[in-house]
Amino acid sequence: MVNVRRRAALLVAMIPLAACGARVAEEPEAATVTVPRCGEDVEYTTPERAVAYEGGSADKLFALGLTEHVHGYVMPPANPPVEESPWAAEYAKVEFLGDDLLNKEVVVEANADLVVAGWRSGFSDERGITPEILDGLGIQSFMHTESCYNYPNHPERVTPFEALFTDLERLGRIFGVEDRARQVVADLKDRVEKVKSQVPQGDPVPVFLYDSGTDQPFTAGNQVPPNEIISFAGGRNIFADLDERWTQVGWESVVRAQPEVIIILDYGDQPAQEKIDFLKTSPTTATLPAVVNDRFHILDYNEGISGPRNVDGLEGFADYLRELPR
Repeated sequence: MVNVRRRAALLVAMIPLAACGARVAEEPEAATVTVPRCGEDVEYTTPERAVAYEGGSADKLFALGLTEHVHGYVMPPANPPVEESPWAAEYAKVEFLGDDLLNKEVVVEANADLVVAGWRSGFSDERGITPEILDGLGIQSFMHTESCYNYPNHPERVTPFEALFTDLERLGRIFGVEDRARQVVADLKDRVEKVKSQVPQGDPVPVFLYDSGTDQPFTAGNQVPPNEIISFAGGRNIFADLDERWTQVGWESVVRAQPEVIIILDYGDQPAQEKIDFLKTSPTTATLPAVVNDRFHILDYNEGISGPRNVDGLEGFADYLRELPR
């Protein structure tokens, strides 16, 4: 079991006293709670200077009413402007720390005591910022459960929406707001069940999620929220059999599947209309049923990555499918 803050305290305690016989009053040890970080049990103390990477991480903290515990956020260019967020007022109360990928330097400079991000979508071996590295610096870390299915040594496999609920409950325990977390999760689950109860009759509509890419497209496998946004709303992700998160496929496999609806993931730095224009003009995709019938649905970036806005994305796509002629 990892105890990050206690490890840092022990390092300080090992420094010799400056004067022989000096007596130092010991500070009471901070209360800790054991919460899984992917498949590993970790002891946390209540964070006071949390740093969030991307909108999904910050949204989870803000949804739980934890703004006072958040020091700031790192928001890459792909993320749409925070002013468009339901929690825009909360973003305005904390510090903007950068518009690049997450890195160790910005976290250390912020004097963070918790970093919230996903594995391989924030934390990264290549960029030198992993939970293990932060453990060694006495900085706590929390990873989105949705990203844990292939986390080295401590994987955890949970379906994407259940992973969202798990994260909110675990963060509630870490920050001591369990009752608030239970209420937030209950409200989100009620909204999901309402959508499921209104699924249109008939066979699920084949749906292709277009993330990006022209030579080869990036799309959603079964380990990310759009897979369940599609299925809960009454569609069928044409790549639901791919045991991946965001992954590259070939256009030939898209053509074979003949999607009747295409979801466009709308990035902050790559407008959805540019992607639609490409699909309409490319000879490979121009004859797809979804393109011929102009059946495009725009999914906001923060509705597609793990966060409370997944449920907004589900409701919006469900409304779209219900309005399609059958």
